[in-house]
Formats: sequence, structure tokens, C-alpha cells
Amino acid sequence: MTKHYSFLNNFKFKNGLEIKNRVVIPPMTEVSSFEDGSISTDELRYLQMRAGGVGLFISPVANVSENGKGFEGELSITSDRFIPGLAKVASAMKFNGSKAILQIFHAGRMSNSKVLRGVQPVSASAVAAERPNAETPRELSNEEIEGIINDFGEATRRAIEAGFDGIELHGANTYLLQQFFSPHSNRRTDNWGGSLEKRMNFPLAVIKRVHEAVVKYANHPFVVGYRISPEEIENPGIRMSDTLKFVNVLADQPIDYLHVSMGYAWRTSLNNKEDTQPLILKIKDQLNGRLPLICVGSVETPDEAAEVTDKGIDMVAIGREILREPKWVQKVETDDEDSIRYTISEQDLDDLGITPPMWNFLIFRLKSAMHISNQPDYDPEQFKNKLAPHEGA
Repeated sequence: MTKHYSFLNNFKFKNGLEIKNRVVIPPMTEVSSFEDGSISTDELRYLQMRAGGVGLFISPVANVSENGKGFEGELSITSDRFIPGLAKVASAMKFNGSKAILQIFHAGRMSNSKVLRGVQPVSASAVAAERPNAETPRELSNEEIEGIINDFGEATRRAIEAGFDGIELHGANTYLLQQFFSPHSNRRTDNWGGSLEKRMNFPLAVIKRVHEAVVKYANHPFVVGYRISPEEIENPGIRMSDTLKFVNVLADQPIDYLHVSMGYAWRTSLNNKEDTQPLILKIKDQLNGRLPLICVGSVETPDEAAEVTDKGIDMVAIGREILREPKWVQKVETDDEDSIRYTISEQDLDDLGITPPMWNFLIFRLKSAMHISNQPDYDPEQFKNKLAPHEGA
């Protein structure tokens, strides 16, 4: 008899959108789009293979502005010409009843002039990221900031027209929304920076513009999510006290869930080693039921997923494990857990819909954390007390 796990319960958002269970596929980079950001048939196959079991499927990220592209092989939503292809993405992700969320972003300084075809990256301030070969970005003007805010609104309209069930604003992993909130990347002294409150102004303006697009164009329940990274290790950088204040403000915004991007679901503070309370529980306490919460980070087994939802966290996101086992939910539902794959073989990549560019990205960024069957496995402790090589899966 199938064991009943709490993550198999359905969930209903306040706006009426209902998902059949609380398992989420988080946004995972698959670097398989065409050079111009158009969808490829390889991507559609990859997406449809993983749809149907989970309640909520969040897409790989799509850039909203021409100068917002972060890497090659990335989806684009910068123009109406992408809507037909994105409609195919939404259809593939909604196969057999999963709800489809399109993640959107602007990469800001986490890009480079090669990706941008000779154009200098932009950010809140002209401060380079603390990473190898990072380029110093150009500080955005007020007019440019307003233009990017509008780009997020237009991207939301396109997502609605393409048939998605919602969008997720990527305010995590050091991209532009986070760059404006961070005291490391934002050294402005105008309305867009300076105090903690002013560093919130850009993401709050984006949320407002996105909400206006939803009200104007959506004729069905359309979810707006927001993803955050709770801490930075740079100095100055985002600390947990900043995040809790931001979370308190986000709880009163017209958004439908908060998604916390980490490499380990139960991570404690990267900056205060004496604090042993998991960050996700701090955020849950701060929200106090005002927003649904998604937790992610190295969750692989049904028992690990249940530990998340048993603690009252609304949804659990399963990333790398869904790459290895696209039918994870279906196997749990049919009492077939013994057949779940927890390793991946390079001989099975085509069967799993994983393209060569995606595999190269995975083994470069995550290496042994992918549990490659014929290679030494990774130390599971490595993500618990530091940033993962690729956060949020």
C-alpha cells in the first residue's frame, strides 16, 4: 500500500489556482535554447518528460531585456515574436496536469560583454561581482531602470498570452533584482539605493508593474512568485537580518508565494556560525502564514521531501533528482519507490532528454553532486555550511 506523504496533498493558492500536490520542479538552467533565445525541440522534449507528476513546474529562466541575457542557451521573452515558442513551452510543462510557471529575470552584472555581443553589462552600480573574470558593469540611469521595470511587465503579459499559469521573479542567485537589494552591488544614493528601504524600491516597483499586467491581461488565476537568496558572503552583503525585513515587506505585496533558493534545504547561517536555526524556518516564522513558502536544496528521497512539508513548509522543490528520475512523483504515488534512480549514467542522457550543452553545464558546475554512476560520489556535507556550486536545486 502506498505510503501517504504530506507532499502528496493538493494545495490551493489564495487566487484560486490549485495544484495536485506540493512537489515543485525548481527553475534549472538547461542551456538548450537557440542563440536568439528561441525554444528548441530538445527543450520541449526535456520539459514534457518531467511534466505530469509534479504539482508545480517552474521553467528555466527567460530574460526580459536585451541587455539582461546572462548566458548562452537561455530563453528570451524580450519580444512578442517569442510568444508562439513560449506557448509550446507552457503546453509541454502542463502535460498531464502540472501547472506551468515561467521564471523571468535580468542578469545585470552576472553577464559579460561576450554574451551581450560587445555590450557592457549593467547593474545598480559600477561594482564588479567578486568572482573570477567578472566585468565591471555600467550603472543604470533612472530612465533605464524604469525601462527594465516596464520590461518585466511586458514579459508578464507575454507569459499570460503564451498560456502559463504564472511567473516567478528571479530575485535570487545574485541577479539584477538581488543586485539592487544588496549593499555590495548597490552603492547608489538616489531613490534606488542607500538605505535598506531604498534598496527594496526596485524589486517592489517590479512587483507592482507585474501585478498591473496580471490585473489587466489575465482572465484566469495567474500566480506571481518571488525567489530570494537569504544571504550573501560578500562584505558588505545581504545578511539574514536584511532578508527578514525584506520578507516582512514582501508578505504584504501582491505576490502568491516566496521561493527560497539554497543548495541545502536546512542550511544555517553562512555568516553567523553560532546560529543553528535553519534559515528556512526563520523565514517561515517571519511570514507567519502570510505567504506560501517553497523550500529547495538537495532534497532527493521521499522521506527528505516529507521532512520539509511535515514541518509546515507549503511546498518542496526537487531539482537535481528530477533530472535523474523524471517519474519521481509517479513512482512514489504507485508504491514503486524501489525503482527510483538516484544516480545518473552518461549512457542514459538521451533517454533522459539531457542535451550535451546541459550535461556539460551540469558536470562543470555540480560535478560529483550529480551522482554520476561510474564516478566517485560527492560528500553530502559540502552544501550544508557554504554556498553550493549552483544554488537552488
